[in-house]
Amino acid sequence: MSSITASGRRPTRTATLPVLMLLGAMLLPGHGSASDGRTPLETRNETIVREAFDKWRSGGNVFADLLSPDLVWTIHGSGPVAGTYRGLKDFVERASVPLVSRLATPLTPTVHHIWSGGDRIVIRFDATATTTSGAPYSNQFVWIFRMNDGAVVEAEAFLDLAAYQRVVDNNEPRRP
Repeated sequence: MSSITASGRRPTRTATLPVLMLLGAMLLPGHGSASDGRTPLETRNETIVREAFDKWRSGGNVFADLLSPDLVWTIHGSGPVAGTYRGLKDFVERASVPLVSRLATPLTPTVHHIWSGGDRIVIRFDATATTTSGAPYSNQFVWIFRMNDGAVVEAEAFLDLAAYQRVVDNNEPRRP
């Protein structure tokens, strides 16, 4: 039995084709649908992180909007900055400021990929800047976030700690 529309007419193939095309487009991977295998939480978390990195690339402060004040941040590896930081203030003061204060330009990230799975987000990116002595700084990063209510509550960072330490050891901090 064929269906009848509200106007009393049977739908034609031409009329249903655009509707089917629209529905098909909405279900294609990358549109946050269930068919791409991601949950709404994964899509939401990935969007939050992607927007934060876009803001950072444009000169905004990614940490203020993205990180929980009670964050636990672990930098893996060996060297003076490696370790676990408890709280955003601790992380910023002891891990971020020693590097950032020795940069004449803001770090500019280039995101290569963001993966999401459950409450975890993995970001692979590079970042570049110019040091206070005029030398280039470049590093590669992998950050793993655990998110809760749209904020990062746990983070793990992998980066070239020797490159980080060279900047800290060989450049004077900016003057306030």
